[in-house]
Amino acid sequence: MAPRSDHRLDHSLTRDLQRIALEAQNSSRTPAFVAGVAREGELVWTTAIGSASLADPSVQLDENTQFLVASNTKTFTAVMVLQLRDEGKLDLDDPIERHLPGVSHGSVTVRQLLIHGSGMQREPVGDVWDTLVFPDREGLVDGWNEAERIGRPHHAWHYSNLGFALLGELIARLDGRDWAESLQARLLDPIGLRRSTLTLQPPHTAQYYLAPFTDVPVSEPLLDKNATAAAGALCSTLGDMMRWHQFLLDPDESVLRKDTIAEMLTPQLMVDQSWTEGWGLGFQLSRIQGRTWFGHTGGLPGGITGFFSETGSGLSAGVLMNATNALAPDATAIALGSLVAERDPALPKPWVPGTSTPEGLTELTGRWFSEGIGFTFVIREGGLQGRLDRAAPTAAWSTFEQVEPDVFRTTGGREKGERLVVHRDANGAVRQMNWATYKFTREPLAFGE
Repeated sequence: MAPRSDHRLDHSLTRDLQRIALEAQNSSRTPAFVAGVAREGELVWTTAIGSASLADPSVQLDENTQFLVASNTKTFTAVMVLQLRDEGKLDLDDPIERHLPGVSHGSVTVRQLLIHGSGMQREPVGDVWDTLVFPDREGLVDGWNEAERIGRPHHAWHYSNLGFALLGELIARLDGRDWAESLQARLLDPIGLRRSTLTLQPPHTAQYYLAPFTDVPVSEPLLDKNATAAAGALCSTLGDMMRWHQFLLDPDESVLRKDTIAEMLTPQLMVDQSWTEGWGLGFQLSRIQGRTWFGHTGGLPGGITGFFSETGSGLSAGVLMNATNALAPDATAIALGSLVAERDPALPKPWVPGTSTPEGLTELTGRWFSEGIGFTFVIREGGLQGRLDRAAPTAAWSTFEQVEPDVFRTTGGREKGERLVVHRDANGAVRQMNWATYKFTREPLAFGE
């Protein structure tokens, strides 16, 4: 993703963004630091600080330089699981044994694995972060059967690389090909993520560790994640990861349905007691200053990254660092995105006139009351929409689809899925409506009236 030519952030804003980046690079003591903010499919700001390789200063460092993005891989794995769900090959509440015969802990569901709510232990068996040896596909399943279920399902959020590795095996079984082949065919090729691979491709960073009491970096080893690749093996660039996140904000429905990504970003389990961090279907959800950012962080020896987006502003922000002990990629990415959202909000889209008024809808428009509370129904984009009058200006309108004469299904917004039924008097005039069984009348009435 190249910087856009038709929009420039003002100097004061870019200076403040650069200040955040420099402070993060300093506090993390990372030899290489790349960050950026994207909107409307293009980068609006980017920076590259330091050196990709201390041994070879000629290696370029910019939005096309590969880093280990590690557990950001999980967002791709989660989307592939939902693609398979949309194709009818699984249900999110299926027990995992339905698709992986012979596994123990068979009551673990697909949904529980996606939200880190299964209660399964964090890592594959075998002290993998000590030995740095990760299981093959057979060893992954055997290890799953030996692993502990250390908590009750849905009782508490507990991060599990093991669980996401098993989702990779689930994808491979249901798709009839290796997880990596599915990733390439289902997401990387259709979206055009040409700099996202499972092995580092030049130009790429070297990987380093900084000991606490010295400023001399030590080289870190590259790991073969083997059958746990689905949990964190991707290598990518700022440009590709921003393209991925901008796709998630407005997906091509031939690849991923818009209602599916909306489902994935719905909170499933809270992480903290203050309700500022939760988990959707494969995505971290962070509530910061009235905005909810979705994304993920990643961490491997010599690779710490974070990428987050916010639906209201349409912004994506990312940070990539090549030091094992680099700090707070999520906080830094969200700080960058939040600053742009506050200081350079997107322009509103122009109003576009409608082209048709479907027969029979006009008599349903205007002011209605339910429980004494006002609602307004309008015709927009050729369909019926409704909203609570006292809703926030940014609240979504409910949308309706007619399914039979005088019966509508709510397709979006408040009461999604519920029926809206029109009732008429003896002369055929609309007398009242019932939405999700609640009575709607032209005048405010008590329940008994």
